[in-house]
Amino acid sequence: MPNKAQPHVALLASPGMGHLIPIIELGKRMVSHHEFHVTIFFVASDHASITSLLKSPTSDNLDIVALPFVAISGLIEPNTHLVTKLLEFGMLKYVFVTTKAWFLAVIFHSSSLDKQVILEGHVKGRKPLKIPGCKSLSFKDTLESLHDIDSLDESEFIGTKMTKSNGILINTWQDLECSTIEALRDNNYLGGLIKVPIYPIGPLVRQEGKQVLDKQAKQWLDKQPIESVIYVSFGSGGTLSAKQMTELACGLEQSQQKFIWGVRPPSNNALGSYFTIGKNDGDGTPDYLPQGFFTRAKDIGLVIPMWAPQAQILRHPSVGGFLSHCGWNSTLESITNGVPMIAWPLYAEQKMNAAMLTEDFEIAVRPKVSTTEEIVGRGDIEAMVRMMMADKEGHAMKNIVKELKQNAEKALDKGGSSYNSLSQVAQDCLHHVQV
Repeated sequence: MPNKAQPHVALLASPGMGHLIPIIELGKRMVSHHEFHVTIFFVASDHASITSLLKSPTSDNLDIVALPFVAISGLIEPNTHLVTKLLEFGMLKYVFVTTKAWFLAVIFHSSSLDKQVILEGHVKGRKPLKIPGCKSLSFKDTLESLHDIDSLDESEFIGTKMTKSNGILINTWQDLECSTIEALRDNNYLGGLIKVPIYPIGPLVRQEGKQVLDKQAKQWLDKQPIESVIYVSFGSGGTLSAKQMTELACGLEQSQQKFIWGVRPPSNNALGSYFTIGKNDGDGTPDYLPQGFFTRAKDIGLVIPMWAPQAQILRHPSVGGFLSHCGWNSTLESITNGVPMIAWPLYAEQKMNAAMLTEDFEIAVRPKVSTTEEIVGRGDIEAMVRMMMADKEGHAMKNIVKELKQNAEKALDKGGSSYNSLSQVAQDCLHHVQV
């Protein structure tokens, strides 16, 4: 329990790993760096990755509370929004945007435009959506929420509620998105729409905890040369079609580069242990991968079913590339471990993330075809993996991402831009308590 003089912060996580991970890391930093007592609320789930995440060491000043699934539709008015209800409590209220500043810029700017202008020009006309002071959003990377009136109304509603908060925290840092952050603050660009302070406090990513590499995975990775392995994973919610999985498997095999692959089957099959590669008991290859794949790949790959400890894998010195769906948590984990990426976006704002990684930061390569609409062929996959792991282009990307890693560390260190942003939030909270 917090003492009376200790500020107590409540953090409510939206459903999904992508929201819970940075919320927990934010709570840890508020406890360790600013001496707050923090209680985190989240909707309960039996997902293996969430269960493992919650085993991370905590302090006496950090409580994590699982909320059960409850049907509340009969208890509140249909149109009552959570932010509206919180306004009645007379306490400071901050919104934590767990993705990048550019996403926030798109949400606010699009909510200020005539919806028909967006639909006719950007969606039907496929013209770039120009964002004041920021990178324009091309149609091929646009958000699904910009495709119809109802979704645009929802984005406008969310933006309006954000302006009623005491500030917006973003899981990015000043140097990574300098011009976008400045545009969000500048009244000549987007500041007049947002109306509240912007606090870049990232990158908040999973830290060392009780999650450990499985013995087999660790032994396999320990045997590989430095930065020789590409890690393949599409996140906790990403899945591929059976045809695409076949092409991916063949592309990895043809590349002859070392890989570790966290596989999620295209169906709802439950797989509870590592697949065994190279045994003579029918090979062990599941029916949704090419016949004999395990035997042919036994010298270059390790396949992990369903879920893998991503943070620990990316930290391993033998890992030198990451084929990823480009969720923002995965993107930040890759950057903070100095690992370049093959960008393979699937949903949400991931195409925007892929565009930033390839065009702005130059630390990723992207398939020639749309990963959300077409099949990426094995030849394209082989070429990308070889380029990332064996060619000079991949080496250049590794040098750039290692510089970004160092820059991110400076932002979080005491006196850094993100440390100072969170300190300002903490000071505001303390002042509010005292008055």
